[in-house]
Amino acid sequence: MVYPATTQKGWLRSPNICYSQVGYHPSQSKMAVVELDKNDPEVSKMTLYKVGNDGSLKDVLSGKPESWGIYTRYKYVRFDFSSVNESGIYKLAYGDQLSGPFTIDKAVYDRAWFPTLDVFMPVQMDHMFVREAYRVWHGAAHIDDASQAPLNYSHWDGWTQGSTTDSKYKPGQHIPGLNVGGWFDAGDFDIQTPSQQEVVKSLVEVWDEFALNHDETTVDQKARYTEIHLPDGKPDILQQVEQGALQLVAQVKAIGHAIPGINESHLYQYRHLGDALTKSDGIPGNEDDRMAFTTRSSSLNYNSAASLAAASRVLPIINPQLAKESLQMAKYIWDDEHKNQYKQDDVPFFVRSDFKEREESSAAFELWRATGKEVYKLRLDEIWPKLIEKFNMNAIFLIQIAPYMDNSFREQIKPLVKSYVDAQIKAETLNPFGISISLHSWAGNGMILRRGIVGYQIHKIYPDLVDPESIYSSLNYIYGCHPYHNRSFVSGVGVQPKKIAYGNNRADHSFIPGGIVPGVRLLNPDFPENRDDYQFHWSENEYVIPLAPQYIYLVNAVKTLLDKQMETEK
Repeated sequence: MVYPATTQKGWLRSPNICYSQVGYHPSQSKMAVVELDKNDPEVSKMTLYKVGNDGSLKDVLSGKPESWGIYTRYKYVRFDFSSVNESGIYKLAYGDQLSGPFTIDKAVYDRAWFPTLDVFMPVQMDHMFVREAYRVWHGAAHIDDASQAPLNYSHWDGWTQGSTTDSKYKPGQHIPGLNVGGWFDAGDFDIQTPSQQEVVKSLVEVWDEFALNHDETTVDQKARYTEIHLPDGKPDILQQVEQGALQLVAQVKAIGHAIPGINESHLYQYRHLGDALTKSDGIPGNEDDRMAFTTRSSSLNYNSAASLAAASRVLPIINPQLAKESLQMAKYIWDDEHKNQYKQDDVPFFVRSDFKEREESSAAFELWRATGKEVYKLRLDEIWPKLIEKFNMNAIFLIQIAPYMDNSFREQIKPLVKSYVDAQIKAETLNPFGISISLHSWAGNGMILRRGIVGYQIHKIYPDLVDPESIYSSLNYIYGCHPYHNRSFVSGVGVQPKKIAYGNNRADHSFIPGGIVPGVRLLNPDFPENRDDYQFHWSENEYVIPLAPQYIYLVNAVKTLLDKQMETEK
């Protein structure tokens, strides 16, 4: 039987005023986007108010909003208030709808990344006791890591073990040494090695580019102890690099190569919410130990080599012994991969074997930077022409290495970079937000963060190809100028941020400060959605660890550009 939908005749969705919940730097463009029901008549006037010390509203700019047209099921108008650059607190009004407050100030981005580094990343630290003042986020979990996964085994969430263990361990046997470092990958507690590798490389990029000497966290690896908001004299970025490098080094030491990762052995553990310490008894060799999936993959190996080589350059400041081990393991992986022909067995879904040449190039690049040895540069020079043949697929890597290559390389790729940017600009005209919004089953904030980062890196090399405003728009989108609602997608950041999300405390209908959710997903045929009252849609609301350093990078990139722009304007 088909039941008709319950409808209300003449119902109109309220206007959604989309703007940055964090606010705006005086020197950047400022564009509010208003999302309207298709049947809602457009109003002739929109107003920007400045909020007085007594809470009064002063009209500082009024005008007719520009009609943009239809995108998905809504129609949109836009209101440009870029001409307003006086510091203060403001509100926007569209008809009877009044926005929340936001600031215009040159320091608006100075602290916006603090919760991500100060809280979210420490909370995600595996194998560590994590305290914040009187609160314990979790105990030192998974000290009993890990047992060898069984053969020809299909687990949940895409985890599999192939026809061989690719290790000296028998199925079910305890593998010592894996109970160090790493981060909970997402709202669950597993260690996915590709995520660990990506985070380490991203953190090193943050340090290389901005040298953030920020210290708000105590980390004691020997005691397995982390305390939030207690400085210890060491840069927190580097202590997080240390956390990732410890796990990647441990894998190679224990097994001889990088592994896909470590996952819960029982479904009741996979569903576990609360303190991760209570998922297992902490005694190695029991049935509640997590399983290590150990299938060998050249792509995984090269990615670990790249991450560890990168880490080795920055870790001497806080842990010279780990820096030395990281470089040793990176060189060992490189030599082992080039001396032997390994069978490529079945691997979990998140290992991309088809990108092996790019991963090898990345390892060569990072080893060259770490050692200065020509053997790595020669191999990089052999491979990158092949990567250029599929430029769009490899653009992020090729743009990353461009500053370290000669002028002929940069001139060769410039037309390709221009075509890449032009295609992106064209895609961004398809909606009123000026951002390419994901059409996939997983929402696209990761793609949007990368867009801003790559735009910044292109702008540094080819200033004529990327308008800084396009970089700022990526951050505006994350902060609330996006479809469906105007929440900031960064918990704890902005006046109205995400207050419930798919983190490991989701059972409490709560959030982890500094976590970034995936964002808006387009549901067929035309419905943009990011549920703000139901955290269990992981594809919209699940925190994942790789977004954290990307967000930190982008905020500091935007701040750097705007500070330079303000100096120029003086």
